[in-house]
Amino acid sequence: MKKKVVSLLTVAALSMSMLAGCSSASDTAKEAASTAEEAVSTAEETAADTAESVADAVEETAEEVTDAAAGGDLASKKVGVCIYQFSDNFMTLFRNELENYLVSQGFSKDNITIVDGANDQATQTNQIQNFITSGVDVLIINPVNSSSAATITDLVVAANIPLVYINREPDADEEQRWKDNNWNVCYVGCDARQSGTYQGEIIVDLGKDKVDLNGDGKIQYIMIEGDPENVDAQYRTEFSVKALQDAGWEVDCLDDEVGNWDQATAQQLVANALSAHPETEVVFCNNDAMALGALQSIESAGRTVGTDIYLVGVDALSEALEDVIAGTMTGTVFNDHFSQSHSSADAAINFVNGGTNDYYIGCDYVKVTSENAQQILDSVK
Repeated sequence: MKKKVVSLLTVAALSMSMLAGCSSASDTAKEAASTAEEAVSTAEETAADTAESVADAVEETAEEVTDAAAGGDLASKKVGVCIYQFSDNFMTLFRNELENYLVSQGFSKDNITIVDGANDQATQTNQIQNFITSGVDVLIINPVNSSSAATITDLVVAANIPLVYINREPDADEEQRWKDNNWNVCYVGCDARQSGTYQGEIIVDLGKDKVDLNGDGKIQYIMIEGDPENVDAQYRTEFSVKALQDAGWEVDCLDDEVGNWDQATAQQLVANALSAHPETEVVFCNNDAMALGALQSIESAGRTVGTDIYLVGVDALSEALEDVIAGTMTGTVFNDHFSQSHSSADAAINFVNGGTNDYYIGCDYVKVTSENAQQILDSVK
């Protein structure tokens, strides 16, 4: 381009010189030469600016295409979510937050399917098979029975679909299987031993003299368990009492019943237990729903939490937190559904994007008493 511009300008200069005559030839030639230099300079700058603009435009377009492709990747991916039972208060909080967070990360709400296992493992297994047939890209499963994890894992791995277990932890042997076979399977949740320990510590922190109402040197308690096959229920039952024993307290179990996480069931069980054992000093419940049922029976029996009996649960449901603030429940343990649901979604995203996860992704519980119940309540509303 430069040579062409120079050639044209040179011809023009010579023509002008011939027409103007000899007397002005020198001045005209100088002016033409100067004009030619300016034209060349302008042409070079314009070419450089144009090249830079084109490069910037190409780069910007490439970035936009990349971003669009990334967003499109998640938006087009199908997520199957199995919840053991929709009527569970805590899992309702969990699944709603999980769906909202998945959408915020780029998944299409239309491609997120959440199903209710209705607390029946056969129903849930059929739902998992349907998800596999429909070709989901990742499965997030809250198993009805943790003991069914091996069967579930085999189904999903055989279909080459990544799997994220949530809330109900498979046993150690099952988790070791994932690691030994390098499978795209992981568990996201809290260690239920911590929640049980926190329940016990809430009681211990009150002081033995205050809790031992009859002064016999022992703590008489009743235990309301969730599902006996569930690891969380097993650990909460064991470690809540262990915390008292670790503090050097002697304990006496008056009754241990299975409430299956249900408020109405727990209400009846506690009513029966208090009638048979009026000397009860502490009521341990594996979750807040059952603790709320227990509270109804405690009040119906003419007892007052904090005065002649103590009551603890797990989950930090809003209603339970309000009772802790009011003093009608001794304490609870915050089962952080925000942290767990977000971590579960992040693990699913890693799998979808071809990455890997730790086989165990842990989250912490939070001990809740009257001192911090309002703060926790504000965070969950």
